Amino acid sequence: MKQKYIVVILIGIAILGAFFWGYNKNAKIVSYNDEIGGSHLAKGLGVEASSGTLTASETLYDFGTISMKNGDVTNEFTVTNPTEQNIKIDTILTSCMCTRAYLVFPDGKTKGPFGMPGMGYVPPANETIEGGGTRVIRVVYDPNAHGPAGVGRIDRLVTLTDSSGNELKLEIKALVTP
Repeated sequence: MKQKYIVVILIGIAILGAFFWGYNKNAKIVSYNDEIGGSHLAKGLGVEASSGTLTASETLYDFGTISMKNGDVTNEFTVTNPTEQNIKIDTILTSCMCTRAYLVFPDGKTKGPFGMPGMGYVPPANETIEGGGTRVIRVVYDPNAHGPAGVGRIDRLVTLTDSSGNELKLEIKALVTP
């Protein structure tokens, strides 16, 4: 009987340890509802966010319900440098291999794809946005990437990091159906 209590206590300690190990002290907890002003379907809302340097007029896009049989879905985010100084984007990373990001230039040419770190080569962005300038970030989500187990709600991030270490996060959401 005493051994059962010891096992239960050890399991509890392990769970608490895992919780604190994964805890990010710098994380800002914002509920989805607060971030988008109470709407549960934020299709293209102009939720403006700032990284301290780069800004985006929209940082969240909800595709709503999408079907795996219809293939990739795409959204473009416009990123702005509101300062007078040039800002160099060092990296563009995605939170999952099912998501790719591309830098789109004014002439329509693209640079990328940028993907998930640790899952193959991800090229450095090494792109400068001049003071007052903008760039488009094209985000492509492949609902078939996870196979039949990939149905349900998804939430993916694309993170732009500048040479000062500031980050701008762009987010996509969807409900994936077969």
